[in-house]
Amino acid sequence: MSQLEQVMQQRKSVRSYDPNFSIAKEEIESLLSKATTAPSSSNLQPWRFIVITNKQLQKELRTMGYNQAQIEEASAIVAILGDIEAYKNTEKIYNQNVAEGHMTQEFADSAIQRTLGFYPNVSKEGLMQIAAYDTGAFAMQFMLLAKERGYDTITMGGFDKEQFANRFELPENLFPITLIAIGKALNPAFGTSRLPVESLITYYE
Repeated sequence: MSQLEQVMQQRKSVRSYDPNFSIAKEEIESLLSKATTAPSSSNLQPWRFIVITNKQLQKELRTMGYNQAQIEEASAIVAILGDIEAYKNTEKIYNQNVAEGHMTQEFADSAIQRTLGFYPNVSKEGLMQIAAYDTGAFAMQFMLLAKERGYDTITMGGFDKEQFANRFELPENLFPITLIAIGKALNPAFGTSRLPVESLITYYE
């Protein structure tokens, strides 16, 4: 079994955390930075983050999260937001690609034109769906990286998103997608079964 497969097998959704265990800000930023290698539509990287380590704020957030204890007990809560105006960074992103030698200016200019010709015309619901899909890929990478470094995580979509947006005064272009608790497990996670993959596949050969 490869090292990656081992990490994938070991990662579980932990719901009980050591409330006295802390993770340095620099460590969380490192995990976030490395997880941004996740793919995204047109490389627009629509993920944005709020990192909460203030215990009083975590206690407040627990009430928004239907009293899930891990929200208060974890070392930190990483709130992942989606940006429906991520396309406004198109020129910045593609010009950076050129500066770093990933593509020619000609290719970048063509990509910029296509991207800015498409995304501003997508509905808000469509842009939210794209951002949610892309941040899902980011979240998985973040949790696997965290496990590799010895931390435990759980992702939570069950929280009052409207209340969260109001509490943190999110601008109209940002919306909350998921919360990830990160810390050190106080109790082991439950094992979980998986459906046999052959029951999920339809082949066309």
